[in-house]
Amino acid sequence: MTITKFILLFIVTSISGIGAAAEEFQTHRPLIASTLVGLALGDLKTGIIVGASMELIALGWMTIGASVPPDPAIAGAIAAIMAIIGKQNIGVAISIAVPVAVAGQVLQIAQKSTIDVFIMHLADKYAEKGSTKGVTAMHFFDCDT
Repeated sequence: MTITKFILLFIVTSISGIGAAAEEFQTHRPLIASTLVGLALGDLKTGIIVGASMELIALGWMTIGASVPPDPAIAGAIAAIMAIIGKQNIGVAISIAVPVAVAGQVLQIAQKSTIDVFIMHLADKYAEKGSTKGVTAMHFFDCDT
């Protein structure tokens, strides 16, 4: 893989990851994430096929109550990377991507329950001091808000 493809892959997966937090443009959906990965790696057709297959699985993943579904952005990106760079069968790529998405879910829960709490306590301290710059910095440091 060339450095250009690596940089494009980094940009594309970052956009998909940010989309998972914002959910505004649906870039976190596996169909979009895999297609963008396929575009970045020069194999658009495989990216679309993997994304469509992964999307069928991810359609059932939704937040109900306090549950946190597996991360569809990670699943779509990993499945496409495994199929294109790893030269794996689409079924194998998806079977690897689903457990990775569950691991992403665990990391997301850890982030929201520990790291975000710490950041919000820092924001509270800045608010008590009257530092709007500190509160603003903590707002931008916390990825979910």
